[in-house]
Amino acid sequence: MNTDLRITGLMSGIDTESMIESLMKAERTKVDTVKQDRQLVVWRKEMYNNLNKEFANFIINTRKSFGLTYTTSTGYLLSNSYKNLSWVKKVTSSNTSIANVSSNGNTFDGIYRVNVEKIAQGVSMVSGSNIGDNLKDVLEAAGEGNEIRFTITTNKGEKEFVFSNKPDKQLTINDIVKELNSATVLDENNKEISLGIRASYDSKIGRFFIQSRETGKDVYIKVNAEENTNGKAFIEALDLKVSYNGYEDSNGNIVEADGTGEELIIGTKYTGQDAVIHFNGAENITSSSNNITINGISMNLMGTGEFTVTVNTDVDGVYEKISNFIEEYNKLVDKVNELLTQKRYYNYKPLTDAQKEEMDDKEIELWEEKAKSGLLRNDDIISRTMQNVRSSIYDKFEGAFKLITEIGITTEKYSSGTAGGRLVINDEQKLRQAISENAEGVMELLFKESSEESTGGIVTRIYDNLISGMEEIIKKSGTGDNANLYRNVKSTILLDFVTEYGSISLLDKSISDYDKRIDDLNNALTDKENYYYQKFSALETAISRMNSQSMWLSQQFNNNY
Repeated sequence: MNTDLRITGLMSGIDTESMIESLMKAERTKVDTVKQDRQLVVWRKEMYNNLNKEFANFIINTRKSFGLTYTTSTGYLLSNSYKNLSWVKKVTSSNTSIANVSSNGNTFDGIYRVNVEKIAQGVSMVSGSNIGDNLKDVLEAAGEGNEIRFTITTNKGEKEFVFSNKPDKQLTINDIVKELNSATVLDENNKEISLGIRASYDSKIGRFFIQSRETGKDVYIKVNAEENTNGKAFIEALDLKVSYNGYEDSNGNIVEADGTGEELIIGTKYTGQDAVIHFNGAENITSSSNNITINGISMNLMGTGEFTVTVNTDVDGVYEKISNFIEEYNKLVDKVNELLTQKRYYNYKPLTDAQKEEMDDKEIELWEEKAKSGLLRNDDIISRTMQNVRSSIYDKFEGAFKLITEIGITTEKYSSGTAGGRLVINDEQKLRQAISENAEGVMELLFKESSEESTGGIVTRIYDNLISGMEEIIKKSGTGDNANLYRNVKSTILLDFVTEYGSISLLDKSISDYDKRIDDLNNALTDKENYYYQKFSALETAISRMNSQSMWLSQQFNNNY
């Protein structure tokens, strides 16, 4: 708009600015109305996204609580079968100095007798004396042509180590430790793997430690160095004492031995041993690890001897898990019901910029609370989702228990003013008895995975229907900032949205359409304002011309008289 051409009542005395502003006020009402409509769509989109986030967090958090998923070291969620849930059974060891125990949900109740004859061991070496002074001369002598050179061979492979002093850096024992710990070799597939050893040096006591990372009879360590070299001098300076369970003789045979603290013989292959246990009559069960699982009972062996494992269904623990889930589910139902039944205040429209300028922050907050209320009242997508969830709870199940009511759980009686659907344990004794007598059947009723042939358990159905609702909401309102959260619920949840909608939701498209309309209306406003200024400018010009003519006529009359 070219304001240089505007004439503002200098000749006419008319307050042009005020008149045009008054005229434009009515025109701007059209823009404000479209902006208000746009704001309602933005709020609706935000409310959809917030609800979808609630759905996602409910699924993720309850899955974690049940142990149906677990987090890896990299932060990814992995699925776990309901058959492996450790909290279903209460497992105790009669002697925790021999073994700690746990169990998955499929272990039979009972008492199991275990005799640990041997625990799995690797190979370890430690300095028999303070070697600080011994190392000093060897490390200082490690120069060009006189490097510390030795080889370590393990069941993973063979690695030669070469160390020497640099012109600008003196070699230290910590440099050697670092290299040993990071040492790698190539496996049969030409893939780089760890050499399988750990090393450390305790400067306070002057002792060097090296041991295998794994245990078992197939694990071994052999240290070699050529005669009369700085490498052999270094190995000897370490004064290593070996603890092992076997060694290779001159014929290449492994000889079992209980070697503890024996002096290292360079070039000898020292081996570990497998764990050997006798389990409830099953003799000589071996394992390369001290973490052994037999018939669903996991044992972490720490010593030898006899002990018993007692397995009972943890009725209280299972009841608590189910009760906690129902509590979290009901919280979600309450939040959804609130959205579906909120009163709509049609007289409270989104505030215009001019209206906000006349109000303080608290007044704006209270006004917008009313303006947002009821935007998802009786929403089709949300109502359909929750109806599907409620219906699925009562679908008949093919298993030991057919219906949720058979384990003492039902839905709360309907009351006026609510959308209903809350779960309730209406018969605690019935639920506890079902858990005690057939925990496997209860777990199956709740958690069995869905398949093409049959629907899953009740909790699985709840998740599946919520996820279907989430997918519909995503198509309606997009993902907001929650795409990664949704992928943790279902890795392919965004596939249809991206494929069919190009990641542009229906509400995003609507907002974009409103933006275009607002731009068009603003352009029209500018044209209209310029039009008014041109008209008033023409009026000023006409008045100026009339004034000039009037003055000329007056002069003519005066001259004639």
